[in-house]
Amino acid sequence: MFSAAAESFLRQAREAQPEELQRFAARVAAQLQGPEPGPEAAACLQRLHLVVAASKYPRRLDGEIVGLLQKMLCSPKCPEQIQLLCAAILREMSPCNDLSLSCENIQDPKLLSLVSSVLLAQGDKAEVAAVGQRVVKVLEGRLPEGQSSRYLLPILSNVISLSPEALTEEQTNVVSKKMADWLRYASIQQGVAQPSGGFFSNPRTRQPGPVTEVDGAIATDFFTVLSLAQYYTEDQWLNMQAFSMLRKWLLCYGGKGLNAPSSGGRLEMDKSVMSMVSTASTSSHLLPPKERLREKAFEYCQRLIEQSNRQALKKADGDLQKACLIEAVTIMDIICKQDSSYVYRAAAFLKVLHSRISGDATYARALLPIAQFFLNHGEMAAVDSDAIYKHLFTDIPAQLFHNASLAFEFVLFCKENSRLFTETSSIFRQSFPNLFKFLAWNSPPLISEFVDLLPFLLDVGTAIEIFHLLLDLPCLTAALDVQMRSTSASERASSDPTVKPATCLEAFRHPLYKSAFQYLLRIESAPEDSPERLIPLRQLLGSLASSPRVVQCADTVPVLLELFFSVVAEFADGPLINQLVVLLLQRSDQLYDIPAFKDDVHRVLSSQLVMLCKLHPALIVELSKELLEFSGTVSNIQNKEAVFTHVVWAIGEYMSVSYDKRCTVEQINRFFETLEAVLFEVTQVRPLASIPSYAPRAITVLMTALTKLAARSQDLIPR
Repeated sequence: MFSAAAESFLRQAREAQPEELQRFAARVAAQLQGPEPGPEAAACLQRLHLVVAASKYPRRLDGEIVGLLQKMLCSPKCPEQIQLLCAAILREMSPCNDLSLSCENIQDPKLLSLVSSVLLAQGDKAEVAAVGQRVVKVLEGRLPEGQSSRYLLPILSNVISLSPEALTEEQTNVVSKKMADWLRYASIQQGVAQPSGGFFSNPRTRQPGPVTEVDGAIATDFFTVLSLAQYYTEDQWLNMQAFSMLRKWLLCYGGKGLNAPSSGGRLEMDKSVMSMVSTASTSSHLLPPKERLREKAFEYCQRLIEQSNRQALKKADGDLQKACLIEAVTIMDIICKQDSSYVYRAAAFLKVLHSRISGDATYARALLPIAQFFLNHGEMAAVDSDAIYKHLFTDIPAQLFHNASLAFEFVLFCKENSRLFTETSSIFRQSFPNLFKFLAWNSPPLISEFVDLLPFLLDVGTAIEIFHLLLDLPCLTAALDVQMRSTSASERASSDPTVKPATCLEAFRHPLYKSAFQYLLRIESAPEDSPERLIPLRQLLGSLASSPRVVQCADTVPVLLELFFSVVAEFADGPLINQLVVLLLQRSDQLYDIPAFKDDVHRVLSSQLVMLCKLHPALIVELSKELLEFSGTVSNIQNKEAVFTHVVWAIGEYMSVSYDKRCTVEQINRFFETLEAVLFEVTQVRPLASIPSYAPRAITVLMTALTKLAARSQDLIPR
């Protein structure tokens, strides 16, 4: 949140009228036209930038002030602060019709960076291409003393994001060659501090020492982004910048011209082995620029992974280690996609890495790109990757479901690879109870990802168990909450098996409820287990029904239930549909005690019951016993009116010989008598204060169903 003063400034900036803006712009122009723009001009430009940037709609300045801003931006005598502010204002006004800037003849990298940022903000493809070509040309040449190339790489990164086709193959080769050198041959000596130039500044400068590792040891190998120094040299800055844009560069330009047609799996493998040998034995300077960049990038990533094994002295350096490890593995994966000769080396290297970090929860994020690598290349590397997938899907969700950012990355990883997983490994579908822990704890942010993921988890073998799990999702949230809070020593000590637990926390380790908690919190599919064991647990966890997290989770269930039935409808046969209908009737009375949740679930179940009947009308005859029992229970009208109404409608609609030749007059008569008794009870019994009133819709549907049934039996027509 902003301070009161900042809020006041923003409000004034947003409320400034066009006339006020033009008058203020005229004052700014007067300041800029002075002999030497100073602090007052800078203050005016800051205010002008605030007014232009604070509004949702674009602000317009007249051509004179726009021209003056461009002139000051390009003036070599203009103070740097003024240039920065002019560029910022021009960017905020983009696209601007009065712009006449050009980067064509600019040699100074810092000025080229500022002007290019304005030109790129215009969104014009031709300007983007011109900027890219100019930046490459300046990078290719030798810069005068005191000028730095490091202002240009961020601009180049923006160019390839906006328009990868802006660079020619010759230009990409130039940059690839330079990036390879920056990555591999940066100095391993620290930079020196720039002299202040004061009266007491010492003309003797200390000889720079070597760079160090994150654990304080002197670096003995080449410089990387994980090498530490008090001051950095120019080539070290370029090394770090090159690594920061390496993934994007390889994705845009690293693989062009490499996808040759394959003449068979064995031949491809033989060629890969030969390529690996020849690449390893060839001088890297003789390689084409793209191949040389891949080689240096691969070495760089290997070095980063080795550096990540060091014990960082500072927390910030430890966090940087983990981030660089993730990036290094991701880049290795890209390199192996572009050149399969690296697969064998990378696979062996990453196997060792996985063994090292798999037991450390702080490295959980790094396990995702490792799994991605083996998913992409495990078959070629002849590596059994199931142990890696099993650890990923078993341990991480169970231990770290509460980590919101990891949950999003994990579910996104599953979503992007769901088709590959279902084709190559059974572990993915078997682990769905664990995956749903992410959703149960982080419901609102993950619902859209689970909508895409759920169809890949469903098949004939998992449908029934997932149906139960969806209905118990709020209960799972409550159980996870109890699990999180059960780690305190006092609660652990107070678990007495002879005393009935009074709270959820006591029940978590109590023998009476332990197996139910274990089933609800299971890490993999258990189709043989009975969900009925959760009935007492739902009642016990009722005290958490008003928890905001539980309520949020409950709100996601109807959406997923509708999706569940629409997916199941594509592959379900008669027996599976019958099983679902029976469970639908049973579970409509066994839901977590949140009134709004129950109403929403009943609404979805009732509408999906109709869909299942349309798919398999014979279920009315095949499940006549269950339907008779359900429709003959008067309390169902009051407790689950929506489900009851749709069951009665389905009986009236589909209990007919035209839908199933097995339908008999005796069955029709039995349904008629049952529904008639229910209708009599809800309409003819004299109303008392203790007897609830019944919904008119239920009564109407009962009468309609009776009429339809009577029309199908000679014995019932007189009635």
